[in-house]
Amino acid sequence: MYLRMARAAGLALVLSSLIATTASAALSTAEQKRLNDSASVVTALRGGENGISDDLWQKAACVIVIPDMKKAAFIVGGEYGKGVMSCRTAEGWSSPVFMELEKGSWGFQAGATEIDLVLLVMNRDAATKMLDSKVSLGADASVAAGPVGRAASASTNGDLSAQVLSYSRSHGVFAGINLSGGALKVDKDSNTDAYGTAAPADVMNGGGTRLAAASAFLNTLGTTARATTGTKTPATTDAPKY
Repeated sequence: MYLRMARAAGLALVLSSLIATTASAALSTAEQKRLNDSASVVTALRGGENGISDDLWQKAACVIVIPDMKKAAFIVGGEYGKGVMSCRTAEGWSSPVFMELEKGSWGFQAGATEIDLVLLVMNRDAATKMLDSKVSLGADASVAAGPVGRAASASTNGDLSAQVLSYSRSHGVFAGINLSGGALKVDKDSNTDAYGTAAPADVMNGGGTRLAAASAFLNTLGTTARATTGTKTPATTDAPKY
């Protein structure tokens, strides 16, 4: 009897280990690269004197990062990119939800071949909408070009009424960017690879399996940028805001 119970317990332990590691094992090379590239983009756009304001960063409920967004044509055309979104929870940043963004060309970035984007989602309602269906930025969720500079406030939208603040990097140049008309939606295939049948909303709220492959990305979200050196230090004030 004891031997059978021991074997059953051992089998249960093995099965639980397999379940815990399935999410990471199922990720494609491209999905793992997306997570690693997203960590690098956050480091770049938060570092230095012209980075994203720490004050705005700490007020954001969620962060969406889209590395290497591709331009399909010059001036008249479209852009398409895949990224990830993480939200603050009581235990820290959530395991990332995989996202997609589509948008028509904008003149400001005409000629760029790759654009890194960081979107600060300032409230949970906007993030929840993005998981329910395709969201049109500027229509379903208000969006504004985020102000740059470590001490910048949202001077173009002083009361922070915009639900999304957007930042871009192209060829090393940092700037706020207007994404009105862009369509954000869940990348269903990648989320299935990562989490199986778990709902993106559950992942966003801190539930489900913790994605081991996202460790570097989540660690980057949870650091505080130094204004003087552009380096990162462990966060002491970057705590959940709800």
